[in-house]
Amino acid sequence: MKAIVIPQPGDPSVLTLTERPDPVPAAHEVLIAVKAAGVNRPDIIQRKGHYAAPPGIVADIPGLEVAGEIIACGSEVSRWKPGDRVCALLGGGGYASKAIAQEGQCLPIPAGWTEAEAASLPETVLTVWHNVFQRGQLQAGEHLLVHGGSSGIGITAIQLAKAFGAKVSVTAGSEEKCEACRRLGAGKAINYKEQDFAQILEQEGVNVILDMIGAKYFPQNINLLQPDGRLVFINAMKGNEANFAITDLMRKRLTITGSTLRSRDNAFKASLTREVEEKVWPVLESGQFKPVIYRSLPLSDAAEAHSLMEASVHIGKIVLLT
Repeated sequence: MKAIVIPQPGDPSVLTLTERPDPVPAAHEVLIAVKAAGVNRPDIIQRKGHYAAPPGIVADIPGLEVAGEIIACGSEVSRWKPGDRVCALLGGGGYASKAIAQEGQCLPIPAGWTEAEAASLPETVLTVWHNVFQRGQLQAGEHLLVHGGSSGIGITAIQLAKAFGAKVSVTAGSEEKCEACRRLGAGKAINYKEQDFAQILEQEGVNVILDMIGAKYFPQNINLLQPDGRLVFINAMKGNEANFAITDLMRKRLTITGSTLRSRDNAFKASLTREVEEKVWPVLESGQFKPVIYRSLPLSDAAEAHSLMEASVHIGKIVLLT
């Protein structure tokens, strides 16, 4: 099979196209002929040498989500069969023409979706569902603030929150990005380079904040949260340590939480995948959620894909095609 490998940590130029032996699925695994692989920020972190693959996962091939056709099944696989079109969450190995996935972490490609569109789903949808709806407990009628609204995570959070009856505000880094977020359903889209999001939202407050920025926004986030509000971290791109007054948390009864998905065990990921298929897949197939693909590039152009993501000019997802 063809694969993009990380021979040593470095800038995007270290990504190398090579050939590897085809992987063989274990008892509860399937082998997918990959048609498309989503590009995510954890791939960037792994390329830089700061996000090692979990034990048992191919260590030097990045890629956390793929879409394609199952071509082989392990001896204990019961749901899937060769020929099934699926998208899947992986622990790694997605930047390749073939990839191994756990049976319980595969989902059917939504009706009418292309493989490129489906490859944009697993990592982002599972991340948003777990952090916004499970950990953040967002309810209909509440107000969600998403930092990084035009990212793959952001465009997913906007659309799912709206579909389940919540109000959404976002921050983004240009008017073009803000307008894209408004078209997807954000009531307010704030250009953080020109406006103070905390000042704009101060009067109404928010119930849940999905934050990938980290310490830089921490004081404003705490001030904006309504009583019983929830602050959920999925990254810390602009600082890992923050100071706060414990009494502020006590007074407003706030919850501060966060998670990473890649390190969770297969049982958790399978349970999350089942819930996403039950709750979210009907939303996708009803047309309430639209895929937003910024660029589709050949697998051999993985370095360009990483450079695009690091430039932060993209709106939506970047996808590699095999």
